[in-house]
Parts: sequence; C-alpha cells; structure tokens
Amino acid sequence: MNFDAVIIGGSYAGMAAGLQLARVRRKIVLVDAGQPRNRFASHSHGFLTQDGASPAEIAAEARSQLMEYPTVEWRTGQVEAIAGQVDNFSVALADGSTYSARRIILAAGVTDELPVLPGLAELWGKHVFHCPYCHGYELGKEGIGVLATSELAMHHGLMLPDWGATTLFLNGAFEPNAEQLAQLKARGTQVEYGAAARLSAQAEGVELVMQDDRVFPLKGLFVAPRIHLGSLVVQLGCELEESPMGSIVKTDAMQATSIPGVFACGDVARAAGSVTFAVADGAMAGLSTHRTLMFGI
Repeated sequence: MNFDAVIIGGSYAGMAAGLQLARVRRKIVLVDAGQPRNRFASHSHGFLTQDGASPAEIAAEARSQLMEYPTVEWRTGQVEAIAGQVDNFSVALADGSTYSARRIILAAGVTDELPVLPGLAELWGKHVFHCPYCHGYELGKEGIGVLATSELAMHHGLMLPDWGATTLFLNGAFEPNAEQLAQLKARGTQVEYGAAARLSAQAEGVELVMQDDRVFPLKGLFVAPRIHLGSLVVQLGCELEESPMGSIVKTDAMQATSIPGVFACGDVARAAGSVTFAVADGAMAGLSTHRTLMFGI
C-alpha cells in the first residue's frame, strides 16, 4: 500500500503529526505498538485543557478525532525494518505486512532504564517520577526524595526545593564536591549518604529503606533514568546527539533528521518527556513533512 507518510508511533507526537497531514488530505498510516512511555502514570499534568486527565483518556480522544479524517489509517503492530530513500521508503511490520511511503515520521519514543532497586519499578509513574513539572505539585510541600543514579541528580536536587522539602540520596552514585554541597545547602536540600536497599508503597507515598536500616518516609521519589532509542534509528542511520539522559535523534528546527525524507518528534528527538512538547514537536513534524511533499526536500 502506498502512502504519503508512514508515522511510526501513535502516541501524542505521532498523532499530532498525523493531524496536520490529515487536514491537508494526505494519505497516511500510523503504526503503533501500544506501549506509550507514560502508560504507568494515572494522571497527566501541565497540558492546557487536560491538566490532571488520564494519559490514556487524552490519547483515546485524540485518536478518535484523528480517525474522523478519511485519509488516515491505523495499524496496531511493530515496525521491524525501514528501507529505501526519500519518495520511496518501504516499511516492514512484524506481521509481514509492508507499506510504501514518500516520507517517514519517527515518533516511537524511548525506553527508560530504571535504577536497580527492589520495589522501584513497581512504583514507576505512581510514586516514582522523573519530571517535577509533571508531578511535583501533587506531592505537597514536604517529603520529596531524589535518588541519585549519576551526577545528573544534582539537577533534581537543585530544582525540587521549589516544590517542597527535598532530600538527595546519593546512593553511592557520585560524591558532591564542596561547590556542589554549597549549592545544595543554599537551596535547602538535605543530603543523605549511604546506599538504598528497597522502596515500598505506603498509605501516603513511599518508604525508602537504606542498607544501614535507616527509614525515610517520602511523598514521592524522583530519579533520572537513562533513555534508549529503538533499533529503527540505527537502521536508518540518523545522526544522534547526546543529552544528559542518553542519545536522541538530532533534528533541525523543522524536525527533519539527517536522513532526507525522515522526520522525528516526541521523546525520540527531545529528552523532555512532556505531553506539551511532544504535541508541539509532532505538529511541526507534520507541517514540515507536508511542506516537503509540496516543494521537495
């Protein structure tokens, strides 16, 4: 089947890109594996008109509106390979189906590599978070923890006091120098040394137990996971750039990658993890894709 664009990933960025193309009557297909990055969270915050809504409900309404356009198709599945070049890409799915397209939009997101700590993975998105802007306000003004996985924890340690009383658990991940300790003190961040042993849910938050048996009740815990791109980016050979959390696809202001005819948006191209940014970048990717379909690369 031939399409103007195949959009890989049907979450916020992918659907935002698709909406722009649908509204100019371009024939598109979105291929989605049904594994959105924020599927572990019960509420989404910071997105205008949808503050506090369920991420799944936001996505379901977006899909319902998008599928009203007759030139849009949706396929549930996993893309395994992309070959070809601009105006003649071939996209192969795990079920054996293939699609031809003039353009590709990568919106498949990233995978989070969480710290190895008993109990943490089960609480990810519920009491353990990575974005203060998304989840900090709901924790109140006390009992906020930061679990260090690297020196990047300084960022959280210095930010989170604006949301509430913050404790940075170094967990053997790094040793702050004198200047860093002074910065943390100036922000009112408490620093705790020693290794964490386990994390468990409590009635009003979580309980972090250290290996020396110290116990810290917390409203919530923040970590900075490493992010990993999928194999399709490697297949295509897109140029990457390093973010503090890991590699992302390098794009220009129009969301174009280094590969002609391939655009990228959402978490795959921005290490932010925000619904607002994903939708904005997706809209730009859709508009830019349409521009090249009209005027060429």
